[in-house]
Amino acid sequence: MKSQIRILGIDDGPFDFEDASTKVVGVVMRLPAYVESVMITEVTVDGKLDATDRLIEMLLSSRQLPQLRLIFLDGIALGGFNVVDIRRLHDVVGVPIATVTREEPDFSEIETALKAHFEDWEERLNIMSEGNLEEFKTGHKPLYVDRVGIKRKELEGILKASTVRGVLPEALRVAHLIATALSKGESRGRA
Repeated sequence: MKSQIRILGIDDGPFDFEDASTKVVGVVMRLPAYVESVMITEVTVDGKLDATDRLIEMLLSSRQLPQLRLIFLDGIALGGFNVVDIRRLHDVVGVPIATVTREEPDFSEIETALKAHFEDWEERLNIMSEGNLEEFKTGHKPLYVDRVGIKRKELEGILKASTVRGVLPEALRVAHLIATALSKGESRGRA
């Protein structure tokens, strides 16, 4: 892996389920931890499935896109259950995608929640369970990752190179801080 590659970390800000939308922040970082650019969009909270389209619009309008080697998402959904179709996102923008979560998702619990709140629960669940969630060891707790367009070994190298402190890639940590500050006026909480 070349040193100082550029990656993008994407995370949403905190929201209330009564909110119509929430901010989503993308941080372009040159490894290991040099912030080069910040981009912002919004997605509907638990409403229509617009997260994939909003990310596509944000990325296709960015001058940073041609230089990105990987896009990290904090989980598979933004704004609650506004699920991102990472395979379609990858097909459109041409950059490998990896979702990262600290806890292994419980798909039976997710299915129960989706059935209770969405008429299109099957579509959302299908997108969420379409991938192959893999466990990646870290110096702390493991991460659970779904990936498209990148080999496991290369992703392991990027995870290691991009994690400065803790368990998450630095681009995701910084995206979380910025999204929280935009939403709440100050960043706080666990990134």
